[in-house]
Amino acid sequence: MSGEVQRVSATALGPWPGTDPAESLRIIRGELGDPHLPFLPELPDRGVGSDAVGRTASLLVDLDVDVQPHGWRLVDRPGKDAQRARSALATDINILADVAGTEEVSASGIKVQLMGPLSLAAGLYLHNGERALLDFGARRDIAESLAAGVAEHLQRISGAVPGAGVVVQLDEPDIAAVMGGTIPTASGYRTLRSIPGEEVAGAWRLVIEALRAAGAVEIVVAVPEIEAPIDRILDAGADGVAVPLKALTTRQWEHLAGAVEKGKRVWAGAMPTADADAMLPRTADIVESIWRPWSQLGLPASALPALRLTPATGLAHVKPSTAKEVLARLTQVADGLDQLSQG
Repeated sequence: MSGEVQRVSATALGPWPGTDPAESLRIIRGELGDPHLPFLPELPDRGVGSDAVGRTASLLVDLDVDVQPHGWRLVDRPGKDAQRARSALATDINILADVAGTEEVSASGIKVQLMGPLSLAAGLYLHNGERALLDFGARRDIAESLAAGVAEHLQRISGAVPGAGVVVQLDEPDIAAVMGGTIPTASGYRTLRSIPGEEVAGAWRLVIEALRAAGAVEIVVAVPEIEAPIDRILDAGADGVAVPLKALTTRQWEHLAGAVEKGKRVWAGAMPTADADAMLPRTADIVESIWRPWSQLGLPASALPALRLTPATGLAHVKPSTAKEVLARLTQVADGLDQLSQG
């Protein structure tokens, strides 16, 4: 784990409403000054190439992609959609440099999101129209290609915000279905075979080691709460796990407590976002929803700074004003937990 963590902090998962990267970055960086963690947002409303799969696929080395009617496909030569994805990402990094460059005091960290190797394989298609996840060689090639592509990406991020520690969130939204064997084939008539846990952990380890070598100061894997493979994530070398808290079982809370005791981070998806445009929960209620299971597990208040608070999901589906309010509320919750941690 990087450095000594002193404060409970807040961040968000990456997806953000709207199409204006400069305005988005100004809001995010304005709300998430130290000790919180600003991030480079994903703006899926911009269209093809700004989606999570296309954005990460644009970093692949020696694997080319383009959009076909059913989604992103591995192809023999890069198409215009891949170029659009690369161009949008380059623009965002340039704007990050511009926005950060105008700040009197810049945050000490910056977070970027990447699609993890298994969900990326589930979201990419082979020449024959089947998911790349079906093919062991394709899964291996995607993991290796992603590992090869992260160094240049992190170098560009570091260049945009000199001196900021780069934190990486690997998104695996499909991991429960990948490991459970419930991802449908292209036809939809059957499902793909489950991927063994050892292979999953190996793919994560490959990408995590490449990120670490490229200078990432903290790496977490973000997963849904359903069947969250917390132990596998930590065994693969991640610094922590990002998971929504709403439906965690007692057993999963125990896994998280064990992780905290080993010095790992928990990114807690503590802010429900389904009805966020209607009304946000009260700060005191969110604090209580975290503190109750934390204390019941016997974790000390002094360990609360292992937490980083996030919304339960990305924020692309809410109004921009709501997204800003969510960040403000999360920093208030972090302050409340901080007060508990200091007794």
